[in-house]
Amino acid sequence: MQGKILKSKDIITVLSGILIVIAFVSLWMTGTTAVFEGALIIASIIGVAPIAIQAYQALRVKVVSIDVLVTIAVIGAFIIQNFEESAIVTFLFLFGAQLELRTLNKTRSAIKELTEMAPESAVRLMEDGSFEEIDVDDVDVGDTLLVRTGARVPVDGVVLSGDGNINEASITGESLPVSKEIGSNVFAGTILDNGTLQIKADKVGEDTTFGKIIELVEEAQDSKSEAERFIDQFSKWYTPSVLALSLIVWLFSRNIELAITILVLGCPGALVIGVPVSNVAGIGNGARHGVLLKGSEVISDFSNLDTMIFDKTGTLTVGNPAVSETIYYGDLSDEILGYLASIERESDHPLAKAVLDEIGEVAYFPVSDTTVIKGGGIVATVEGYRVSVGNVALMKQEGVELSDAMIHDITRLEKAGNSLVITAVNGEIKVLMGIKDPIRPNVKDDLEKLKKLGVKNLVMLSGDNQGTVDVVGQELGLTEVHGNMLPEDKSAYVKMLIEEKNQIVAFVGDGVNDSPSLALAQIGIAMGSGTDVAIETSDVVLMNSDFSRLPHALGLAKATARNMIQNILIAVGVVLILLASVLFSDWMNMTIGMLVHEASILVVIINGMRLLKYKLK
Repeated sequence: MQGKILKSKDIITVLSGILIVIAFVSLWMTGTTAVFEGALIIASIIGVAPIAIQAYQALRVKVVSIDVLVTIAVIGAFIIQNFEESAIVTFLFLFGAQLELRTLNKTRSAIKELTEMAPESAVRLMEDGSFEEIDVDDVDVGDTLLVRTGARVPVDGVVLSGDGNINEASITGESLPVSKEIGSNVFAGTILDNGTLQIKADKVGEDTTFGKIIELVEEAQDSKSEAERFIDQFSKWYTPSVLALSLIVWLFSRNIELAITILVLGCPGALVIGVPVSNVAGIGNGARHGVLLKGSEVISDFSNLDTMIFDKTGTLTVGNPAVSETIYYGDLSDEILGYLASIERESDHPLAKAVLDEIGEVAYFPVSDTTVIKGGGIVATVEGYRVSVGNVALMKQEGVELSDAMIHDITRLEKAGNSLVITAVNGEIKVLMGIKDPIRPNVKDDLEKLKKLGVKNLVMLSGDNQGTVDVVGQELGLTEVHGNMLPEDKSAYVKMLIEEKNQIVAFVGDGVNDSPSLALAQIGIAMGSGTDVAIETSDVVLMNSDFSRLPHALGLAKATARNMIQNILIAVGVVLILLASVLFSDWMNMTIGMLVHEASILVVIINGMRLLKYKLK
């Protein structure tokens, strides 16, 4: 029975409203009170039923909820035979609750839109060469899938054949189509605007980028910030306090109507709902603009940021380095380039790929006794020779002598912003390569936006040489730059800022070696095309590694935090004004108070909903 009543709240609200209208119309037309009072009594009884059930359910778990206050107030109005107050209060409470529910559902529309974008089917290439439509859950890694014009890409994968333009708004928040060709990466949930593609499935189901977006956003909505936890605790004490205040007023004044009115006006509805609606709307906006904010706590810390630290490669730079200059020393044979290529092809470092691209086709040799020197390079044995490939620090460690000419070349390349790869064979330097990684387009403008948003310090930490780091730092106008840093050096620097200087720190990175710093910083920000480890340990994810989303993310966090404070002030201010009015004026009554109370709830919800349309100016 209780379940049926609660499910029928919409119908009960409408019936209650109709009965109240009938009551006042009959009084106006006939002047008699019989129909007037009868309709109001029925309206009160059916209206209070779902409220009383919710109050009973709350009391069973030892919570004095708003429903308890309203139920007591309606019973009190019945006792003093103020049926007009009891009927109108129950109707306004029910009507306000339904409006709240509908409005809150609208704030969650961004998340609902995301889940509706999830592909449900895929077209798979069968063994006989035909294509068959299957459920997307039946796709396995390695399957070849066909994507036609207008269809959603079912999984994350790589284009095997065909070309076309894809709308990646569901992933990046950017609606401009992105051209795809053989070798291009495609993401689940994106739409092929034109062309036909065959793709190889790399990630399926919840492992896809789109699947992770939905999972992370849903988790973020369920999390609670410190402000929300405080309000939850505050409400547990505040609501019984209002009940006690009402009782005290009645004991001293013997005015039961005044006591009942205090119960109604003291309801903390807007306070309880104001912060969650701000957070949900802020997280929803982020999801629609390629920014994943992993929870309310992140928003709170992010909005009070002092220092933002950046990794260099793949974060401030494109992450696709290329050799800008090569210098040879002494006699050079094709074998030495082969030694270098043989060692570098065993490395997954971005600079290794640049070296291999520069060398091109060459004969490879067996490599043995390989030793990786953290932050230095690689030492190995090739064809009986001891080959060292790395930076200046590695050369010094290996006892390799640097001539004046070599030191001059190294200094010149570093000042020009090059990373260095030096190759020494049996203690003699043979090859010096300068490698440059282009700075991301428009990143300087984005950093200026961060400064305008109140970030005091913009710092770059890099494992690259100090000369290269200085050049990048000067070009971008960074506050501090530190080179030759190992992963443990970066995390130690982050720890120092947090513990010794009491700063709120964000760390932006994309690689496995950034994971300790991402986890240690109060706000870890991962580039979306970075490693899974970096994304998992971060608090904010910029989808598709779009650095331009970072100012939007910070601006959104600050706007959401401001919105929370506004909602708290509105909620508390309205309650204080209402209580002051009922205690020190004659015009305030239960009906007006409930109307203002419900209006305040709608005001904080609508204020929170503004975040759905937030855009960085």
